[in-house]
Amino acid sequence: MPLPNRLARWTAWVTLSMLFAAAALVGAPTVAAEQPLRMDTYVVDSAKVLDGGQADRVRAAVDQLYADQQVRLWVVYVRDFGGLTPEAWADSTATKSGFGKHDLLLAIATQDSAYWLSGELPSGVTDSELDTLLTRTVEPALRKGGLADAGVEMADGLRGAMNGGGSNYRVLLVLGGVLVLIIGGLVLFSRTRRRARAKDELAAARQVDPENTTALAALPLEALHTRSREVLVELDNAIRTSAEELALATGEFGATAALPFTTALDHAKTAAAKAFSIRQRLDDDIPETPEEQRTLLVDLLGTVGRADRELDAQVDEFDAMRNLLINAADRLDGLTRDLVELTGRVPTSDAELSRLTAAQPASVLAPIHDNVTMARERITFAEQNIDAGRAALTQPVGKQGGAVAAIRAAEAAVGQSRTLLDAVDNAAADIQQARDGLPAVLDELRRDIASATELSGYGGTELAAAIAAAQTVLGTAEATAAANPLDAFHTAVATDGDLDRAIAAATDRKLADEDLRRRLDQALTGARARITAASDYISTRRGGIDAEARTRLSEAQRNLDAAQQLGASDPAKAMSHAQAAADLGGRALQAAQASVRAWEASQPPSGTAQAGAILGGILIDGFLRGASTGSRRSGSSDWSAGSYGGSSGSRRISRGGRF
Repeated sequence: MPLPNRLARWTAWVTLSMLFAAAALVGAPTVAAEQPLRMDTYVVDSAKVLDGGQADRVRAAVDQLYADQQVRLWVVYVRDFGGLTPEAWADSTATKSGFGKHDLLLAIATQDSAYWLSGELPSGVTDSELDTLLTRTVEPALRKGGLADAGVEMADGLRGAMNGGGSNYRVLLVLGGVLVLIIGGLVLFSRTRRRARAKDELAAARQVDPENTTALAALPLEALHTRSREVLVELDNAIRTSAEELALATGEFGATAALPFTTALDHAKTAAAKAFSIRQRLDDDIPETPEEQRTLLVDLLGTVGRADRELDAQVDEFDAMRNLLINAADRLDGLTRDLVELTGRVPTSDAELSRLTAAQPASVLAPIHDNVTMARERITFAEQNIDAGRAALTQPVGKQGGAVAAIRAAEAAVGQSRTLLDAVDNAAADIQQARDGLPAVLDELRRDIASATELSGYGGTELAAAIAAAQTVLGTAEATAAANPLDAFHTAVATDGDLDRAIAAATDRKLADEDLRRRLDQALTGARARITAASDYISTRRGGIDAEARTRLSEAQRNLDAAQQLGASDPAKAMSHAQAAADLGGRALQAAQASVRAWEASQPPSGTAQAGAILGGILIDGFLRGASTGSRRSGSSDWSAGSYGGSSGSRRISRGGRF
């Protein structure tokens, strides 16, 4: 084929191919690159990869994050990042959208298989928690194609981290309810077992020798408490009965003959007073540790046990002395004479009680209103036992033992009858004495309340309770003074005694507090002086001072600030901080001086003004401030004057990757 023809055909073919290519390009749809955009809603799906339900899930998770933590998470799905780096695209979108420090942007490019998280890390979320969330939750969801899951996991993960691990509180609530039921059943079961165990432990405690301190200390604490209350009642009853018997024996045989028994009884009374004092200490509002309680209880039980044994040791001798059968007939005659005297007193006492009943409110006479009736009953009981005693004495020798019990019962009844009638006969005088003395007692109580109120800052709960009790008693006494002067008088006197003791304790604390505050002022003055000296030294020589001196000074200032803040509310703790501040201030100055000496030793001798300015921190090594671009030259500008600025950290986050 001729060359011109072939060239023409080749040209036509090339032209036709170009026309077809152009037509194809014109007819094909154009995919534009995704440029940074302004976010107008929290979830944007410009890549069209989410269906309606998926978008709603992401939106709900984002809304819940904001509702719980007020953190705004924006999620955008795009095809690509428009030729920009993920970080640049995300930062540009955040800028266009006007995001602040509470806004986070999660950008996901579906075709690029890349994502980026931009914003400020929320408070409560650590860098490691964020890394774990991204690498173990978000990225795996993206790799599996769970684009919606990635957005949900991002929101839920942040919320969980800020909630302290994302505990499911509903589950916890249900578990808590189940736990309460289980605990309730266990408590009921344990109470039943505890009662049975306590009963057994108390029975064991009763068998322990009260002077065996080792065995007592090994007993459970609750058993010791219960046993202590039992023995106190037992000893108190024994002392009262012994006192009545001893009074009769003393009257019969004389004080000299009764001296051994009187001594034993006095010892028992002293022991009882000590034991009751220990019990009161255990029962008051000031708590003791378990070990302190155990020590006190062992002491109490031992004290009571020794007193009880001392009384028991005198029983045989006492009974021998009071062998009532030796002169039983004379004793019965004496008791008969006592009954005649008491019987003669009854009408007079009865008349006095009637007069008092007409003149005084019933509340005043409540303690004695049935005394005469009870005295008559005791007299009748005594008569019966005297008759029984005389009948017993008619029996043959060896069978007259019943007379002893009858005589003792008659003696007890006669003694109680006399006490009952004496109370009625003396009531008028006691009531009048209380009525006359009550105004002065109430005035004293008012003055003590006023004094106690002035000390309220030093008395604590003890003084506050005493003041409240005194005010209550004062109000009650003022209201009932006319109706019940005797009770008002005794209650006011007892309450004033309690208040006096609380006032004394508060006064001691006030004096101690005033002394502490004087010493605190002196300590603060000394600490300030030391800190000022160290601070001035460091400020004027900071170019040659290392971190140790500055650390000591910072700690000294912190302790001084704490001392000044606590001075009014807790002077004791403030004193501790003031002393620490003074000590640290002195150590800061010593460390600073040592640092300057080391710096001077490392410098060539010059004595120039420039060297002094460098030591004073006026000229700063430009290299240390990041300003030097080369090696320092003598006299060059690498040394420059300091200016405002410093190093600072940031919680700004910007991280992401491929998936």
